[in-house]
Amino acid sequence: MRFHTSVCDRTSGVTLLRELVGSMMMEEGGVAARELEGEGEVSLGIEEYIPIGKANKPFWARGADMLGYSLNSMRLTNLNFGDVVSPRSSQVVRLQMSPRQTQPILSGCKSRGIKLCGVLAAAGLIAARSTKDLPDHQWQKYAVVTLIDCRSLLDPVLGSHHLGFYHSAILNTHDIQGGENIWELAKRSYKAFENAKNCNKHFSDMADLNFLMCKAIENPGLTPSSSMRTSLISVFEDPVIDESNEMHGQLGVEDYVGCASIHGVGPSIAIFDTIRDGQLDCVCVYPSPLHSRAQMQELVAEMKRLLVEGCDSVESES
Repeated sequence: MRFHTSVCDRTSGVTLLRELVGSMMMEEGGVAARELEGEGEVSLGIEEYIPIGKANKPFWARGADMLGYSLNSMRLTNLNFGDVVSPRSSQVVRLQMSPRQTQPILSGCKSRGIKLCGVLAAAGLIAARSTKDLPDHQWQKYAVVTLIDCRSLLDPVLGSHHLGFYHSAILNTHDIQGGENIWELAKRSYKAFENAKNCNKHFSDMADLNFLMCKAIENPGLTPSSSMRTSLISVFEDPVIDESNEMHGQLGVEDYVGCASIHGVGPSIAIFDTIRDGQLDCVCVYPSPLHSRAQMQELVAEMKRLLVEGCDSVESES
């Protein structure tokens, strides 16, 4: 199935899939009832639901932030680019961990007061830094975009069955050197995101980031090598929790993934993470041939190695 992300964010996609699977498991009469439910409804955009005052920003502050985002983007480090001329498409590499490997990672996040997105971002940052032939003491600046499902933060509060695009983004930059500890970096990167969210930057900076994304689309030459890459990595604040493998098995579904394309404007790697029956399953989307499959397989393999080492360190602490 394919939907345009402007009207179907990840939460909407998950809801539609669950409704489809549920309908397939129901009797024919139940399916018809579901198809008629909510017919003709048109949802408003996220801007119409932002609580009063949460998106306010003085004119001078908006100008300063726009300048800051623009200047910072010129100092960011990117993965090495391959073919920057040919038409692009979005390709996928999987990062999967067993339940035995997944549980210590989740426990490590919980004990440190962070979410899974923090350690996934940290693994991506360290893996990207390792691709550069640089001395450990040399710092490089990378950008991380964290996507937030804002439904519970809107006025009125929306449920997961309210279809549309209700995600917002926070962009943080991090200076990375060689030899970083994955858990220390995970905590540092997550706390930077958390502080920005507590300051309502997912609402107040929404217009700024949308404007800059549009400018990158209109003028690719403003981005390095006309790549239209705005960050190294994007992660979701919360993973999808899926415990429906048994139901899928009854329908003959062996495997499936859910993701969005990123070969337009976006990161070099977008992580769509799911905890599927206790197992971490990440769909890692990248723009091809801007990045090669071999390059991204190597990056994702290094991320997994770092995560496995991270779960080993958690087990040794307990």
